[in-house]
Amino acid sequence: MFKKQQNLCESVIDIMKPKSTWQDDVFLAEHCKERFLTVEDIPEMKSCGVYMGGMAKLHDAYWVERESVNVHTLIFTQEGGGILTTATSVQAITPYTLVVLPAETPFRFELDPQYNYWKMAWMLTPDTPQWQHIASLGQSIVPFGQCEQIWSLMNLVHFEIGGRASYRKLLMSEIIRTLTGFEPKSTSTTARVQALYNEIESSLHLAWTVAGMAERVFISEEQLNRVTKSLFNVSPRSKLIQLRMDKATSLLKQQDWSVSMIANRLGYKDPYNFSHRFKKHFGLSPSQYRKSHRVSG
Repeated sequence: MFKKQQNLCESVIDIMKPKSTWQDDVFLAEHCKERFLTVEDIPEMKSCGVYMGGMAKLHDAYWVERESVNVHTLIFTQEGGGILTTATSVQAITPYTLVVLPAETPFRFELDPQYNYWKMAWMLTPDTPQWQHIASLGQSIVPFGQCEQIWSLMNLVHFEIGGRASYRKLLMSEIIRTLTGFEPKSTSTTARVQALYNEIESSLHLAWTVAGMAERVFISEEQLNRVTKSLFNVSPRSKLIQLRMDKATSLLKQQDWSVSMIANRLGYKDPYNFSHRFKKHFGLSPSQYRKSHRVSG
């Protein structure tokens, strides 16, 4: 069972935007610690289809930005969290998730300052049929309950640098077995839909449509409707409205944001349309809600 995820839609992610220009860049603050697994130290990695790996405990500041690489990047988060920025979204990376960054796609991931701590493992794998079942998920963050297991196995592999080749091979085989088994089949669609709503939640200003949402996760509108109802007991359109209305209540508590600004931030080009939708949802206009929830100084 996946550990419960937090939806982090705090201000630091709200103010970040998807990127359109990219540069290769890496930064680790002084207190960051990272250990590497390479084919030079672990020859068994090559036969297992792994180009490189590592384990990191990150503090204060850390980021990796790539314009394009010819390998897939996989990130397994155990504790703390990060932020993933792509050309289309900014998303929170939370514990017990797998970040999938297919080859030849630009991206940036960094330490989330709200945590100021991120314990994660990562792997680089070649763009081969062996990894197609994961790469086909596209740039995404999906639930993954074996993050702690991956960390432990990679840690044991690191301890065997210069040690027993047979044990290293056994450990690497177990890592590959775990990831090969992660073709969620019946749940892969569910994972993609969950990741879709995480993406929508951090990109509410975009003109989302049910057809566009379904196309984004490579399923039909009927499938999206069925999976969304199984997850949230509402239709995709109702879930989209719910996400926007929930975010609206949070933003309305910020007195320096006008209703018009909030409407635009949530994808409503017409503030009157936003006000009508908000009143229909909560029974109060945005101004009335703001007045009733004003924090006294």
